[in-house]
Amino acid sequence: MTPAERQEILRQRWARDWPLHAPPHFRGVAGEYLITAACYEHRHIFDRPEALSYLTNEVLNAFHAAGLPCSAWVFLPNHYHALLGASDLSIVSETLRIVHSGVAAAMNFQQGQKGRRVWYRYSDRLIRNERHHWASVNYVHYNPVKHGYAKKATNWPWVSAHEYLEAHGREWLAQIWRAYSVKDYGKVWDD
Repeated sequence: MTPAERQEILRQRWARDWPLHAPPHFRGVAGEYLITAACYEHRHIFDRPEALSYLTNEVLNAFHAAGLPCSAWVFLPNHYHALLGASDLSIVSETLRIVHSGVAAAMNFQQGQKGRRVWYRYSDRLIRNERHHWASVNYVHYNPVKHGYAKKATNWPWVSAHEYLEAHGREWLAQIWRAYSVKDYGKVWDD
């Protein structure tokens, strides 16, 4: 973009009361959302199994307590993805604010990093249709492989692929994988 185009975009964002340098979160739209939350500067803060288990339990319990059904999830050392149903994105925002604050305080205490910034915002994508849903499920489950943490999703302990495998079996998972490609899905979102 030219400097003038950038200024125009910023002017439009300011006029709509949107964040100037981040995607806006549209309130009041019920649906299923792909949520991505990243550690500040993509630091590997949850780099031990105990830390990843703690993060997974805290976040999933917060979703459950807030009445946010989670159909797919993965937790990695520096970010996570969750596919959530929500009647309003403001419920997601408030839930993430609370759980991220608590998790950050606990991790900073455990790691002797008082005051360290742990989280950097979150992004959301409204799921458009069934194809988008299943491609998103596959994308979430593929994330540990994409980032080199596992050779296959079910080798990674902090992913909902295990629940799908137990509920539906390996052949069903393979059919879903073939039917809903993740080729280039999410490219550069969490790199």
